[in-house]
Amino acid sequence: MSALFIAVLAFAWKFPLLGYSILLCMLLGIAIGITQGRRWCDWYCPRGSFYDAYAGMLSPHRRIPDLLRGYPVRLGVLGLLMAVVAYSFLRYWPDFTRIGLALVIMVSSTTIAGLFLAFFLHERAWCTVCPVGTMIKLVSRRKEGLFIRSNACVECKMCAKVCPLQIKAYAFKKEGDLPVTDKDCLGCGLCVSACPAKALYFAGRRKHEA
Repeated sequence: MSALFIAVLAFAWKFPLLGYSILLCMLLGIAIGITQGRRWCDWYCPRGSFYDAYAGMLSPHRRIPDLLRGYPVRLGVLGLLMAVVAYSFLRYWPDFTRIGLALVIMVSSTTIAGLFLAFFLHERAWCTVCPVGTMIKLVSRRKEGLFIRSNACVECKMCAKVCPLQIKAYAFKKEGDLPVTDKDCLGCGLCVSACPAKALYFAGRRKHEA
């Protein structure tokens, strides 16, 4: 997916109509997100795969600031980019080529912003403010997901260290088996595989699966 993202973005500058694939990805991610949460953002998302495959090699893997996780910043970024899309359609309609080019410029600019965050913070830092991820979090109706066996958890914090979005699954430990209710969970299963106490699992999946 990461190679596909690079190829499409490169060709889109010559063939701007490819810019509409951005809207397709957004709609597909939101549609999947209603029932599956942010599973789209794991590796189906072309840009997320690109950050994992390439930006991760140069990232210092620092802690993502809580400021980027908060709704004020996330809704601000969402509103800004949605305004850009609306403005592009209104200004250039019915010139689909110029609208497509505007979409290409937008995704190129946000990708550069994501790379900046990757090189100074973490390769998935952009994913905390990504408009599609924010919309998925708002519309998700996913009922099953990650659970923590509180009696088994030793709070080694390994789950947060390996999580692409640095979700602190151990912080949901109370008593008994409890859901990790953070809707930013990608469902990647890295925390399940890394947990030395086997305290994490996904409802509805076999125990040996991530």
